[in-house]
Amino acid sequence: MKIDTDGKAAKPSLLGQAWSLLKRPTGRWSLGAILLVGFSSGILFWGGFNWAMELTNTEAFCLSCHEMEQNVYREYRGTIHDQNRSGVRATCPDCHVPKPWVHKIARKIQASNEVLHKVLGSIDTREKFEAKRLQLAKNVWTTMKETDSRECRNCHTFSAFDLSRQQKRAQVRHDEAIEEGKTCIDCHKGVAHKLPDGAFNAERELNETWNAIHKK
Repeated sequence: MKIDTDGKAAKPSLLGQAWSLLKRPTGRWSLGAILLVGFSSGILFWGGFNWAMELTNTEAFCLSCHEMEQNVYREYRGTIHDQNRSGVRATCPDCHVPKPWVHKIARKIQASNEVLHKVLGSIDTREKFEAKRLQLAKNVWTTMKETDSRECRNCHTFSAFDLSRQQKRAQVRHDEAIEEGKTCIDCHKGVAHKLPDGAFNAERELNETWNAIHKK
């Protein structure tokens, strides 16, 4: 306890009072009860948060926007990622939402910008979408280039390839990719969606810019 110069006990500071309150239980609740309630509340909050995250991480949620359903989803239907001999599908979030938690949260925050453009109606017609298609594609290509095609590698990895069971052309290209350190998106643009007009020039510019920055 601090003493003033006149011998009287000094009044604790506001910060000191708050710290004192935090250190001891209340007259009504024991410390154990407080910890139990806090721990239970934390579990409920964390469970609810993750439930909401996963709810927004489904194909059905993606298609709730007509911009998605009317455009890129219709192009995806019938592709190798939608229907194939093994019956294993890669849906929208499989390719466009990271699985690692930190990267997933960053992607969800980024998606708030997409919500804004949904409200603004930036691509609410086919004509608007086609006008922005090339830029939208370039954004995805750049992201996949920067992450070394992270979402592709959830299913496809060079180390798991059995080149002897692939067609000759695929064997040669994959062998080159391994040797040259290429990533999936370098060769597999337009696998699930139609290539936009100007894609080849955009690809060349992207590669030139990338090489200028990363291969100095």
